[in-house]
Amino acid sequence: MSTVKETVTSSLKETLKQKIEAWRPRTTRLLKEFGKVVIDQVTIEQAIGGARDVRCLVTDISYLDPYEGIRFRGKTIPEVFAELPKARGSEYPTVEAFWYFLLTGDIPTQAQVEEVMAEWKQRQNVPSYVFDVIRALPKDSHPMVMLSAGVLSMQRESKFTAYYHSGRYNKLQAWEYMYEDAFDLVARIPIIAAFIYRYKYKNDQHIPIDPNLDMGANFAHMMGIPKPYDDVSRMYFILHSDHESGNVSAHTTHLVASALSDAYYAYSAGLNGLAGPLHGLANQEVLSWIMEFQKKLGGAEPNKENVSKALWDTLNAGQVIPGYGHAVLRKTDPRYTAQREFCLKHMPDDPLFKLVSLIYEVAPGILMEHGKAKNPWPNVDAQSGVIQWHYGVREWDFYTVLFGVGRALGTMANITWDRALGYPIERPKSVTTEMLEQWAAEGGRKS
Repeated sequence: MSTVKETVTSSLKETLKQKIEAWRPRTTRLLKEFGKVVIDQVTIEQAIGGARDVRCLVTDISYLDPYEGIRFRGKTIPEVFAELPKARGSEYPTVEAFWYFLLTGDIPTQAQVEEVMAEWKQRQNVPSYVFDVIRALPKDSHPMVMLSAGVLSMQRESKFTAYYHSGRYNKLQAWEYMYEDAFDLVARIPIIAAFIYRYKYKNDQHIPIDPNLDMGANFAHMMGIPKPYDDVSRMYFILHSDHESGNVSAHTTHLVASALSDAYYAYSAGLNGLAGPLHGLANQEVLSWIMEFQKKLGGAEPNKENVSKALWDTLNAGQVIPGYGHAVLRKTDPRYTAQREFCLKHMPDDPLFKLVSLIYEVAPGILMEHGKAKNPWPNVDAQSGVIQWHYGVREWDFYTVLFGVGRALGTMANITWDRALGYPIERPKSVTTEMLEQWAAEGGRKS
């Protein structure tokens, strides 16, 4: 092992160790002294309806406020972009700086970022058999299948699993090996994603890693897309990194890891959840809808009048406006706003963006007048596909893979802390429909 790697590892990992040791007494005290304190009640509607709004998960990585939007480690998206060290020549932070921040909650110095970048590069070498596994799949397999299979195939590399079976497993030290797996995974997954893109859509012609670039710039380089796609990548991966623990990809990853499965098992499962049309696949579906919407205008230049009519026609036909509304948010998604600001600066005349922008101007008012939407504001998916399309990534099936690269950051930070705090296996209690009917007749559960 090189001296550089030892130095880098001791810096971030030692900082994280100090954070964990200071945090553990807080969790222990809550369990010991206040474990019976009631923090929520569960209704029949919540039991049947997917446990919506049941407060039963703990994470300090991010929090989603209905009116404020996502906060990463207590900071809003604008604060994160403003405070984290920037990539050279960029207005956006490096993904490596954000990874340090997610793990520790601290804004890293430039020297600390450079240490993480050096270690990231040492960890990003993907075993050759991963590419063999992907090539063994039918080439028309969905790219999310390829990504999930590629991640899962690396399970044989798991340091956590090797430690668990070593005969010296210690619950208080388990996080160190989960951290190793998590760091390896976030460093390698962009390499795998770029390989899948070039394999499926660019005649299997690949672009090698540039060791001089940060993660976002290197991803753009391997994709074969010039500036400012490096900033698109940095922005996109940070914005999609985490969204509390209750969303399907984050919750699935946490759930599988709670069984002491390693990061590769856990995140492969999380990716399978992300692939669903009610989760990560939504950005692809929104772009498809926008392009169909554009066709309905019959070549006319979009304006408030014809866009309003088309939106009303959509709603009156019993359809929804994709990209609008959110299960938690009650305002414009700050992730949408961040991407809109990028578009206004870099691609203001893009026809699809101009249409998206007009929809943003008129859709909330129409949805409020229509009266069926709890939240008439756009979410992250209303914007993201348009940016990818503008820069030449026009293979819709690949959009969820991009989401998966970003979501790895938050999920891997979370399961590292899950192990650090010794969270147990997740095991909710089920009830029967007959029980619900009985409690409904009695006005609630009596015992």
